[in-house]
Amino acid sequence: MSTKTVSSESDPVIENRDQLIGAFAKGEKPPERWRIGTEHEKFVYWHKDHRAPSYEEPGGIHALLVALTKFGWEPIYEGESIIALSGPDGNVSLEPAGQLELSGAPLENLHETCAETGRHLEQVKSVGDRLGFGMLGLGMWPDKTRAELPIMPKGRYEIMLRHMPRVGTLGLDMMLRTCTIQVNLDYETESDMAKKFRVGLALQPLATALFANSPFTEGKPNGFLSYRSHIWSDTDPARTGMLPFVFEDGFGYERYADYALDVPMYFVYRDGKYIDASGLSFRDFLKGKLSVLPGELPTISDWNDHLSTAFPEVRLKSFLEMRGADGGRWNKICALPALWVGLLYDGTALDAAWDVVKSWTMEERQALRDAVPKMGLDAPIAGGRTLGDIAAEVVDIAGAGLTARARFNASGDNESGFLDPLRETARTRKVPAQRLLDRYHGEWKGDISKVYEEFSF
Repeated sequence: MSTKTVSSESDPVIENRDQLIGAFAKGEKPPERWRIGTEHEKFVYWHKDHRAPSYEEPGGIHALLVALTKFGWEPIYEGESIIALSGPDGNVSLEPAGQLELSGAPLENLHETCAETGRHLEQVKSVGDRLGFGMLGLGMWPDKTRAELPIMPKGRYEIMLRHMPRVGTLGLDMMLRTCTIQVNLDYETESDMAKKFRVGLALQPLATALFANSPFTEGKPNGFLSYRSHIWSDTDPARTGMLPFVFEDGFGYERYADYALDVPMYFVYRDGKYIDASGLSFRDFLKGKLSVLPGELPTISDWNDHLSTAFPEVRLKSFLEMRGADGGRWNKICALPALWVGLLYDGTALDAAWDVVKSWTMEERQALRDAVPKMGLDAPIAGGRTLGDIAAEVVDIAGAGLTARARFNASGDNESGFLDPLRETARTRKVPAQRLLDRYHGEWKGDISKVYEEFSF
């Protein structure tokens, strides 16, 4: 989730609808300026007892952030608490229960992306070895109850924690017990954005299946391959889902702005503090009728903050966010941006990917989204096939797109090698969660603690 770093006081006041739409148009870039921004979250745990460290305890999350400053990271404060770090590799931030996130810098190619990931993981491992903690790459805590998890000192999380139980049964699980990998990508024009959004949204269930990695809850199999994905189905229906309007004729910036205006608010940020506006209307805010700030009009920063509180499978800001994947190990962190860059950053690949999905109805797309958390690559798609039947084809399309990009490292390799973990999953039709379950029922003999020995970074 976003980390607020500046006050909105000096931002332009929104005086007309064009400014809302302009927030999206501002993101337009020619292809030579397209960049890749990768985000990945990890669970932090004490080696001695696998407990999740609190912020305040000796050697805990605060100490972790302070220790990372020796690598050149600058602290970001909320009140007197360090809640994030800023540096050349982007931002390090905290999810609600102390999950550690790197929101990477916008980079030119996947070689740089994977190198950035490597630097970050080496830094946190160095700090962890000294403080006595490790990091786990999964989509959901495999053994923790909500009550066992700490809460980080961030004002927006206090508001969300109060609001979530009002609108769904699993929102607190989303906040406290899950981790994801995401990639942020650019677009050239409004029509380019729309095409990428449609392909990304239609194929998001495939990404969920390929990265499915959350089959355990509180130490036992939960009946799902991606329980993290299932959680989103009952978090908050007003701000989640597959967005049928994206596939309608005329979809563009204005239609997404209308959707975002209908998403209930969470907060407004003023004078370094979060004001609870949960359930209120941004449309009222535009009229100066927001009850918690009567007579005040929103700024552009308020709009950008509000856009960050919608959680569809693909999200539009001044870039597109691909949001369907569970957290995973190092090679999966590199593989997710490889999949989407390959599909969306080459015109031929984008056309080929659209050809795969363009005939699907909205009912078929929604049914696929609903089936994937339990069934993974066995989820049915149109024409009597399954996701597994198209997985290799889509990964090959991405590989061709990466080859066409012709971005090479010092050894002369292009970017397509980062897809190798997905090629293997598509070939075997066995997603990461199924391999975890095999270990749990086999050599682990039902001992979930073994996951810390074998799946930590």
